[in-house]
Amino acid sequence: MWLFNLAWKNLWRNRSRTLISVAAIFFAVILSTTAESLKQGVFGNLVKNVVGFYTGYIQLHKAGYQDDQILDNSMMETPSLEKKLELVQNIAAFSPRLETFALASSGELTKGCMVVGIAPESEDAVTALKKKLIAGEYLLSADKAVLLAQGLSQRMKLNVGDTIVLIGQGFHGAMAAGKFPIKGILNFGSPQLNDRVLYMSLPQARDFVGGDPITTSYVFALKDAESLDQSAAFIRTTAGSGYEVLTWEELLPEIKQHIESDSRSMKVIQSILYLLICFGIFSTLLMMMLERKFEMGMLIAIGMKKSKLILLIIIESVLTVALGCIAGIMFSIPVVMY
Repeated sequence: MWLFNLAWKNLWRNRSRTLISVAAIFFAVILSTTAESLKQGVFGNLVKNVVGFYTGYIQLHKAGYQDDQILDNSMMETPSLEKKLELVQNIAAFSPRLETFALASSGELTKGCMVVGIAPESEDAVTALKKKLIAGEYLLSADKAVLLAQGLSQRMKLNVGDTIVLIGQGFHGAMAAGKFPIKGILNFGSPQLNDRVLYMSLPQARDFVGGDPITTSYVFALKDAESLDQSAAFIRTTAGSGYEVLTWEELLPEIKQHIESDSRSMKVIQSILYLLICFGIFSTLLMMMLERKFEMGMLIAIGMKKSKLILLIIIESVLTVALGCIAGIMFSIPVVMY
């Protein structure tokens, strides 16, 4: 205990020297914690934005749909399943979808597009679709109209109030065709979605493809994104056999690979940063020891054992590092939160 008290007094006998050492550690801690929090924030925001555009955190399909995305692999509407899904913990919202492809036409212009039938209110709860509206009005469940992505509307030279013609293949090989007024224009941050997606209400989409009460997928938003795998496991257990449950990592493997590759690059940079920090702290403590050669010689001369002296120096070093780390962590908390 007396060594600890002596080490603490030694730190403050030369305040400027101690404060310089603490300051070096203080700024090193702030730099390292800020770099790590920035990395986590960037990747977390990337995932949030990507899944918020369209895919959601988790999707539920009929088994085999992901490998062969055709209407014949869709599932019939099952209210009992939806009631079970509502009881799964950590689900903030979920929405049914009916996805298919069609040829869009306006005058002499044609373009392939993705037709997505949605339940407007629940879809907005999952992907905030209403916020992406830049012209016109949002869909209602009873609407016979459609929402067009901005890129697709520009390609087809259509605007709110115009009519678009859709031709495609319906359920069980039936012909799907219809004319729909455009109720609104959407703008997505993803160029792929912006150039080809078209939304209509789920009842209208079912009528377009053949009238059967079918759904191709359920899309889920989560309260806590950190519990992604546990939530997927709960949904898989709740749905039972005959369904497949996929997380965004399985639906968008290229995004996961991008994050992993960037994380590895950041680890290399952080390793170099920590190495420089270690050398900085070591050199500061070494200079502090060299300045005290006379003091240490006097301690040995009056009978202090070298082992005790070494322990004293170690305690002083630990206290210096602890002070710098605590101060750095306390200061970095508001920065990290921001």
